[in-house]
Amino acid sequence: MRIAHLSDLHLLSLEGAVPFRLLNKRLTGYINIRFRRRAIHKPHAVHAAAKEIRRLGIDHVVITGDVSNLALEREFVLVRSFLQRDLGLPPERVSLVPGNHDAYTKGAHRSQRFSQYFAPYLRSDLPLDDAAKRDDGAAGGDGGGSAFPFVHLRGPVAFIGLSTAWPRPPLVASGRLGPAQLRALERVLSHPEVRRRTPIVLQHHPFHNPASRAKTLLEGLGDAAAEGRLLRHVSRGLLLHGHLHRRIHRKLHTERGHIDAVGAASASLLHESDERMAGFNVYEVDDAGAIRGITSHRFVPGQEAFREVPVPER
Repeated sequence: MRIAHLSDLHLLSLEGAVPFRLLNKRLTGYINIRFRRRAIHKPHAVHAAAKEIRRLGIDHVVITGDVSNLALEREFVLVRSFLQRDLGLPPERVSLVPGNHDAYTKGAHRSQRFSQYFAPYLRSDLPLDDAAKRDDGAAGGDGGGSAFPFVHLRGPVAFIGLSTAWPRPPLVASGRLGPAQLRALERVLSHPEVRRRTPIVLQHHPFHNPASRAKTLLEGLGDAAAEGRLLRHVSRGLLLHGHLHRRIHRKLHTERGHIDAVGAASASLLHESDERMAGFNVYEVDDAGAIRGITSHRFVPGQEAFREVPVPER
């Protein structure tokens, strides 16, 4: 089984956005787009990635958040069109979770806007009691919590989708799973259908936080330690994330083995660094659930092509 991993698409559309909708955290985001992001985040790289994924005959695609910039409805329409037309895969072959940009404001979070626009991709094969997933005010979970975690059972693997996205003040990009989602994750990991498969955890924020406490508060995962306690019994698996805008491979050691924690570069970011240049990752899993390959496909600007490169280990 071959799995493609996209992240941080940051597809932008301000069509129909009236000025008063920018009079909140979106104002700082818009300024960033106007004077910085538009120059380095290019949608043609995202569309080229979709074309390459189709050419490779990938079995399943995962997207680990920040598909939008400002969590506007028109942006989500644009992303949905990308999924349907560019990737051209049915929802059963795509799993995606939100990032902090997809729950950018309290309104987007409260209305569960992400879940509304991408509901076909979030349907779980193992529905849990909603009481186990209900948002308790502290969790991420896209504002209502009922969509996360989800589980997609596909052959030898179980994709477990989590939301670390919740609205934060301007210039803060941290994430959190929250107590309700952590309780639900514990139940998911103990389910027989998951235990007999290799778990692939999908979340936007990386499990490994920055060394600096201040930086963790600004952009890290607030309850990474609690998540780690739940994952300690897993013998092998993948934890896939975005957020850092760079390809990176680290290991989360458990009581029975380790989990490969792998980040993908932003699919739209044109950057001089090999670690940060746009692209996507590919993972190979055999029929027994063993992880046989972790590679990245780096975008080559000007050629609209991709070059296979290793994912740097840390």
